[in-house]
Amino acid sequence: MKPGAKRVLLFAGKTGYQVREFSSAAEELGVELVLATDRCHMLDDPWGDQAVAVDFAKPAEGIEALRALGPVDGVLAVGDGPAYVAAQAAAALGLRYHPPHAALAAKNKLLARHRFRAAGALAPAFRSTRLEANPNALARTTRYPCVLKALELAGSRGVIRADNPQQFIEAVERIQAIVKRAQTTPELLIEEFIPGREFALEGLLSNGALQPLAVFDKPDPLDGPFFEETIYVTPSRLPKVEQGAIRATVQRAATALGLRDGPVHAEVRVNAAGVWMLEAAARPIGGLCARALRFDVGSRSLGLEALLLRHAWGDDVSSAELAPGGHGVMMIPIPQEGIYQGVEGMEQARTVSGITDVVITAKEGQMIEPPPEGSSYLGFIFAHASTSGEAEAALREAFTRLKFLLSTALPVVR
Repeated sequence: MKPGAKRVLLFAGKTGYQVREFSSAAEELGVELVLATDRCHMLDDPWGDQAVAVDFAKPAEGIEALRALGPVDGVLAVGDGPAYVAAQAAAALGLRYHPPHAALAAKNKLLARHRFRAAGALAPAFRSTRLEANPNALARTTRYPCVLKALELAGSRGVIRADNPQQFIEAVERIQAIVKRAQTTPELLIEEFIPGREFALEGLLSNGALQPLAVFDKPDPLDGPFFEETIYVTPSRLPKVEQGAIRATVQRAATALGLRDGPVHAEVRVNAAGVWMLEAAARPIGGLCARALRFDVGSRSLGLEALLLRHAWGDDVSSAELAPGGHGVMMIPIPQEGIYQGVEGMEQARTVSGITDVVITAKEGQMIEPPPEGSSYLGFIFAHASTSGEAEAALREAFTRLKFLLSTALPVVR
């Protein structure tokens, strides 16, 4: 470690693309990034990432081992589970971050719903039950349309809309199989379906105060029966008044959860009734989506990861402004279940005006599943244009030039 260099702990389930983005940002800033991952401490660096082993289910021993590293200046995390462990580590090491109780509430859909409603935010009516409960009885006492969610799965995995009792029963059976495969808590959240357009807010909290970094439009309808996200573009084309309402709602939600210092990624729906709070996660946007964002901070241009690293050690980044123009990313949807064999049209997609990159993250031979079973994408398309509308158009055009080769696979045992 160079004299005077900052040291930041990054908690992640395993090494992946997002971790590598943080590593590149740390190198750009001259920061020492220490990776803490959820793996067996008896194995000697099995992934070749020089990470410190921390058992996320029982993190106390691993956190204690982190003390031996010496002084640490900040903490960050990739993913909801790692964010909770990072919060525990920050509390133990006396570092600025979200409190553990807040990170726990943010990653638990049921706790978050209770906090949002208690704070007076618009949020869907909900109830929870064990997945072993009789779906026929539940179906008879549910108002439709509704959305069923596996309580502790992230993103669109295990999320299904039902419009009638038969669809409800089928959704419960499907989610039971998903939860069994994921080996997670067999608990189900049932909530009313909220119509409207969906938006995301990327922000930073400093001493509980929200600094919005970007409001994303999600131009593709997310009405179910499954909820695979595709396009994000910013700046939002919503009127300023409605964007202000989104910011105020996210601030209320973050306060209700107790989030304090660090990133927040929030999801909302907007309709005639107002802004409905869906989630406020104690982490940054996932995958490679952050590549779509650049910020002007003083005389420097920084990506989101670099901005988060500076904020983590207490640097003042309150002057950060989204770089001019329209920024967009498409999370490439999975057309069908199958084994990924390759892609055609990459060069043609990259020649579309406004496209800055196309990255395929699927690996040859990998089993690919769309939601609600799957939780990943084929890859990402990035755009930067004069306006958000032009960025969106570029993403759509580039996508039409890609042809994914998926072989027919044997049905997955649910």
